[in-house]
Amino acid sequence: MRPYHQIPILECGELLVPIPLELFAVESPHPYEKLGAPYGEHSPYYLRQSVVDNLIQAQNYLQQLHSRWYIQIFDAYRPVPVQQFMVDYSFAQALQQQKLTEAELSPNQRQEIWEAVYEIWAVPSLDEKTPPPHSTGAAVDVTLVDDTGEIVNMGSPIDELSERSHPDYYANSDQPEAQQYHAHRLLLCDVMLKAGFQRNPREWWHFSYGDQMWAWLHNQAHPANFFTARYGRLA
Repeated sequence: MRPYHQIPILECGELLVPIPLELFAVESPHPYEKLGAPYGEHSPYYLRQSVVDNLIQAQNYLQQLHSRWYIQIFDAYRPVPVQQFMVDYSFAQALQQQKLTEAELSPNQRQEIWEAVYEIWAVPSLDEKTPPPHSTGAAVDVTLVDDTGEIVNMGSPIDELSERSHPDYYANSDQPEAQQYHAHRLLLCDVMLKAGFQRNPREWWHFSYGDQMWAWLHNQAHPANFFTARYGRLA
């Protein structure tokens, strides 16, 4: 259970709609489809209608500041089977990086690796009260592309299992390069928050609107104005 799972979900029934990809930058082929994630008939480039509307607004805010910059859509809607696939893939990658095999793991090693995986990945829960954020159509992973078409350096790649993924990792560094990474993260965050999103406290790239995490983060900042989630799990 995460703290945001205490938030009630009052599903509003809003439709999942395609993101107008011509307005954004997009990684192609989709990074998880390329790995073999089982989307089936589903597309990763879908979100709830209001989330798409807000994402377009964030893009407009960005281009008021940098006229030829774009938000790049890394990932959006993610069915639970895809969530399970990526959790398992991330665990296997962590083993490979540490030159370990699953058979030789001690119980403590296994626990440490799973804890690292679940720092980044939501549990692929089928419980309607605890849906993974991306499975609601409310969450999107994004970065920025500059006016040369290059992905802006944020100081760590999306999905990295390390503390560098934390949004404020570079905030207090006196190194010019690190300060630039932090400035880029702030720019992304500013345009997304201005459009109504909330940012995952553990991931510089993950933003959501209307799900449990979004409501929980709002309530932390505005305890007198209680929000519930409007989007639950779709598949």
